[in-house]
Amino acid sequence: MTMQQTSVMAPPAPKRLEEMKLPVVMMRDILLKTMFRKSLDMVTDLAPALCLPIPVTQELIDMGRDQRLIEATGTLNANNGSEMGYQLTDAGKARALDALKQSEYFGAMPVPLAVYREQVERQSIRNIMVSRAQLTNAMGHLVLPDSLLDHLGPAVSAGRSILMYGPPGNGKSSISNGIRDALGDWVYVPRAIEYAGQVITVYDPIVHVIAEEQVDDPNSLRRVTRFDRRYVCCERPTVITGGELSLDMLDLVFNPVARTYQAPLQLKSTGGIFIVDDLGRQAESPQSLVNRWIVPLEESKDILSLQSGEKFEVPFDTLVIFSTNFHPNEIFDQAALRRIFFKIKIDGPNQANFLKIFAMVARKKNMALDEPSLVHLLKVKYPTIGNVYANYQPVFLIDQMIAICDFEGIPYKMSPQLIDRAWSNMFVKDEVIVK
Repeated sequence: MTMQQTSVMAPPAPKRLEEMKLPVVMMRDILLKTMFRKSLDMVTDLAPALCLPIPVTQELIDMGRDQRLIEATGTLNANNGSEMGYQLTDAGKARALDALKQSEYFGAMPVPLAVYREQVERQSIRNIMVSRAQLTNAMGHLVLPDSLLDHLGPAVSAGRSILMYGPPGNGKSSISNGIRDALGDWVYVPRAIEYAGQVITVYDPIVHVIAEEQVDDPNSLRRVTRFDRRYVCCERPTVITGGELSLDMLDLVFNPVARTYQAPLQLKSTGGIFIVDDLGRQAESPQSLVNRWIVPLEESKDILSLQSGEKFEVPFDTLVIFSTNFHPNEIFDQAALRRIFFKIKIDGPNQANFLKIFAMVARKKNMALDEPSLVHLLKVKYPTIGNVYANYQPVFLIDQMIAICDFEGIPYKMSPQLIDRAWSNMFVKDEVIVK
């Protein structure tokens, strides 16, 4: 995917300490813990560690000096020029140790939840417009009927919930991934957010893909900060879950050792896509899972709980895609279905599109096409299953024939006999097994 320039407004970097809108004691303690844990003593090293501009970092240090928690050491060596060095006083070390007992968090200064809400609005998934050309290009590796794009396009552009259903093996997961690729711009993900004095880490390198790394001149006290470095510029995130999804994965995760929280999956996917694949294969029922999403889907906000039991609201700005092999009426009541904005059936291909897929896969895998073999497949084999085609079948059959050719030591060339042997592995007959 070629990443295009984002039109999202970047979060502005704070210019003064008062613009941080964080508890002063929290900021001071994070500074002390960072100096203690990382053994940093220069402003030009502390600023990137805290993800703050140098002037704001200097304000913090000056506040620590006023409280006699930090002291100046003078120029440490010639390489630092005239830059002042700093170190913790005995009182500062004691305060750092006490603060670490309360929370092990140090490093990047968190973003207040209220400030983060403003950035979520600026980069909302509902602000994007996906054209037919973008969607077609992102789905270029798939053979899909035009009518399907007619339904998918408005659903993606609306940024609302989507339920894709239909028989297995017809590309629902691939289509979900194609939707992700069609978005093609960037958002700003906070490294951590703050609520009621608690730190919740959000940025996750497993989930978030950095879109651009901008390097400033570390030796310049007037270096330009293009955006608030407490955020990471990333591709719109995609979280994919399957049968392993459970309701507790949608709650805050508390680390009792570090005494910090980790954001749940749906908060990490803010501004992007949350894909629930294989709905109906989870331990919880599909109805229970959707019930958990009712308030977020309708009101664009989610409710999370701290260890204390205090509940609070966070933004819910995510395109949720449910994908299932079951008919919706089998797993949901009508109230739940009403709350899923788009319901799109993904059927198997017709014979013409099946042949397109078959030829495309054969060409990619260097398996020469053979007309008698295709006739045998379409006239003899498929009538035995009511001429029902699925998108996965060309790949399955051709891979089976390749495996047979490799074993037999013969060139890759299909034949009716190879078709028969490959076909025998595609289905399992019902039979009684005598124990």
